[in-house]
Amino acid sequence: MEPNGHKRGRRKDFVAHQSQLSTFNSDDELDPWTAWAYKPRTITLLFIGSCLLIWASGALDPESNSSDDIVTSVKRGIWAMIAVFLTYCLLQAPSTLLIRPHPAIWRLVHGMAVIYLVSLTFILFQNRDDARQFMKYLHPDLGVELPERSYGADCRIYVPENTTNRFINVYETLFDEFVLAHLFGWWGKAIMIRNQPLLWVLSIGFELMELTFRHMLPNFNECWWDSIVLDILICNWFGIWAGMHTVRYFDGKTYEWVGISRQPNILGKIKRTLCQFTPAHWDKDEWHPFLGPWRFIQVLTLCIVFLTVELNTFFLKFCLWIPPRNPIIVYRLVLWWLIAIPTVREYNSYLQDQKPVKKVGAFCWLSLAICIIELLICIKFGHGLFPTPMPRWLVILWSSVGVGLLGFLLLWTWQFQRFLSKKQL
Repeated sequence: MEPNGHKRGRRKDFVAHQSQLSTFNSDDELDPWTAWAYKPRTITLLFIGSCLLIWASGALDPESNSSDDIVTSVKRGIWAMIAVFLTYCLLQAPSTLLIRPHPAIWRLVHGMAVIYLVSLTFILFQNRDDARQFMKYLHPDLGVELPERSYGADCRIYVPENTTNRFINVYETLFDEFVLAHLFGWWGKAIMIRNQPLLWVLSIGFELMELTFRHMLPNFNECWWDSIVLDILICNWFGIWAGMHTVRYFDGKTYEWVGISRQPNILGKIKRTLCQFTPAHWDKDEWHPFLGPWRFIQVLTLCIVFLTVELNTFFLKFCLWIPPRNPIIVYRLVLWWLIAIPTVREYNSYLQDQKPVKKVGAFCWLSLAICIIELLICIKFGHGLFPTPMPRWLVILWSSVGVGLLGFLLLWTWQFQRFLSKKQL
């Protein structure tokens, strides 16, 4: 049996959470133009969904809707299964900390994350060749071996023998598909993390990861001016700068929401409708990595997960033969971006929570699980694909960093415990 004190504490937390959500949604719930969107119509949608399933499956007339191609039938069945599950998540999955543009949107993202997790688990149990051929069912251009592409084959900035374009190396790098990915990626990370020093740790950290694994992936073999100047000092810097300016804009904004129907003119109604896709309020992320050794480890874990997700992109692409311009890459990045938004919010709330007993949110758990499964796929399918061993100087470097970090944390923990003991006396 649970003590009454714990029951009352849980009941208070639940009531406080519900009152907080009702405070954020009060304007929308009272506004007659948007009140319909917050009223549950689960039975109505269940009836509509059942009718759609009857039509799509041909349940009432199986002969007219039958298909001799088993692949087509299986594809239709899988898409219907996904649609049913996402509909359930849209209506019944638990809500998150985010309420804009509508809590149902984030319940839908939660369902998409679960589908991605179980799909990765299925791929993990296949062998490498079967997994590569399975990718053809996702896109017809997949399942074909990729040509190796190295960015460090010729690091000359000026190429005199090329009469058409003597700066051809710089030109091809500037107009590579990864340039826009750098810009928009770091802009999105800045909006999520909202801490400039932490962003620069991630920026420099990923370049170090490219240096570490360039003996394994040709894409990581970059010229010094590409890695330092174009990536860190131009693309990453501009993305972080733009993202932090966006953060300061929302941080300094006054949040006094008025319903759409109360707007005085058409322009005001349009503006208020567009503002529905902006935050309802702006949380200040307090990471404080040097608050103590345990907080440092927690923030370092966030950085490690971020870097692992980014590395998984390139290793999955290499192991499963997915070209950089294939839409599957874009779909995964967009899905990860949608998952990361509530994940970072939940993780920061977890760090700031002062309760003695607490747990991470659903998105934090999902993100970590997806990251682990992706990493396991890269390890399993990458077996035998990377015959070149890591250079000895890199092994010595990272071993020294690991030993130094461990020693630093042990010394810090000892001093921190001494400080707490003296403070309690």
